[in-house]
Amino acid sequence: MAALPSLNALRAFEAAVRHRSMTLAANELFVTHGAVSRQVKSLEETLGVKLLVKNARATEPTPEGARLAEGLASAFKLIQESVERVRPEPLTLSCSSSIMMGWIIPRISNFHDKHPQIELQFNMNYNRVDFARDKIGMAIRSSIIDPPQDAVIRQLGVENIGPVCAPEYLEQLRDVSPQKLEGASLLATRTRPEAWADWQTVCGLDHLSLQPRTSFDHFYLLIQAAACGLGMAVVPKMLVMEQLSSGRLVAPFGFTPGPRRIVLWVAKHLASRADAVALERWLTDEMYASSI
Repeated sequence: MAALPSLNALRAFEAAVRHRSMTLAANELFVTHGAVSRQVKSLEETLGVKLLVKNARATEPTPEGARLAEGLASAFKLIQESVERVRPEPLTLSCSSSIMMGWIIPRISNFHDKHPQIELQFNMNYNRVDFARDKIGMAIRSSIIDPPQDAVIRQLGVENIGPVCAPEYLEQLRDVSPQKLEGASLLATRTRPEAWADWQTVCGLDHLSLQPRTSFDHFYLLIQAAACGLGMAVVPKMLVMEQLSSGRLVAPFGFTPGPRRIVLWVAKHLASRADAVALERWLTDEMYASSI
């Protein structure tokens, strides 16, 4: 039987194909661009076939390279999952920075009190994930994001949305009616620019012309701007419960079920592990109790 290629060369090649960039592959593997290039060249010489071609924009696999990369991705994922079954790593929960700041942090001490033996880590991300590659066990996501094929999906509830603002700003508006919003300072976030349109649709207010004047990069910045009296913003209720309780924000029209649901993705190979089961149960109970 012919000798197998170097494992380092295989990893470098798979990363280069996945990122379509030797530079990004080098960053992931903590090596230099030249090291990745040499590993790929060595692999091509060993196999006697061209695997990658470079163009002006990216590094692309040849048909043979694409087939090899697909198989390697599955193999590395299986290796990672097998190792985790024998030597479990701390459970990692992925969610957006806004959910972390507005919902997880105010509650996580309750989880630690109930499960002091469970070591929990966090990943700030709101995009798609690869459980094995990113070493993520669970992820809180919006239902509009496509889950990994191997994800066990748990429903956490409907996301309630509504306009919020500082009490002082509400006093400035005087007439608290949806029609008054057409002349108000409306705020938005670039991560969900359609938030006002979503709220108008679910409330039957599509006839109003509501155009945000200012946009922020993240919900947590948007919420801070609203709390500081800069205007009114449509946000998920789960992100502003602390500010509503303290009186820093008010919700003059209440909250309405929006078009999205909050879901929990669980890595299939971890779904029955005790710490994952405990975290899933806690998240479900907390979401229900807070009526997201």
